Amino acid sequence: MTRLVEVRSRILKENDVLARGLRDRFQQAGVCVISFVSSPGSGKTTFLEKLMFRLSPRHRIAALVGDLATENDAARLSRACTQVRQITTGTICHLDAKMIDKALEGWRLEDLDFLFIENVGNLVCPSGYDLGEQVRVVLLSATEGEDKPLKYPTIFNTADVALITKIDLAAAAEFDREAAHRSILSVRPGMKVLEVSAKTGEGMDETEALFESLLAPA
Repeated sequence: MTRLVEVRSRILKENDVLARGLRDRFQQAGVCVISFVSSPGSGKTTFLEKLMFRLSPRHRIAALVGDLATENDAARLSRACTQVRQITTGTICHLDAKMIDKALEGWRLEDLDFLFIENVGNLVCPSGYDLGEQVRVVLLSATEGEDKPLKYPTIFNTADVALITKIDLAAAAEFDREAAHRSILSVRPGMKVLEVSAKTGEGMDETEALFESLLAPA
């Protein structure tokens, strides 16, 4: 057990060093990097596709997509943006800084305003891996239950913004919005929480404005 802890500590330390290097590169290039984490089925890809369609007329965007297998999500996002790359992780349940660094090969970061990173669907493993992002967004869907933040506090503690997705299904799922907000804020006091629906467009204007406010002044 001691050996396992030592190896994990070394891996995380190496990741943090590389992530700091990535963050420096992103800042020097002037690109805003936003990562998205959630459990499978939260509507992460659908939300990101709709967001990219909205941003692409005004901004230069790119996306990296992580999954255990297939390139389905990258194919979907390619409808909204030409610069999309899939990161297939095999048995690894998260993205790490080394994967991001490799996936960026050949891209000129200076030519981007936004780089979106969609992590593997998982609320445990991604929490410990810094990707050099400026902002980490955690998604919780109205179909998952209001107590998810209490069950997976670490991923919410490491995020900067929480999105409650599929809010159009809240009534049908008997989703208690106030309880969900209380759960999120009890784990991460002061966190920005937005309710969104990629289907109806609810909350998308506010989310878009929030992300655009992160861009460095021209």
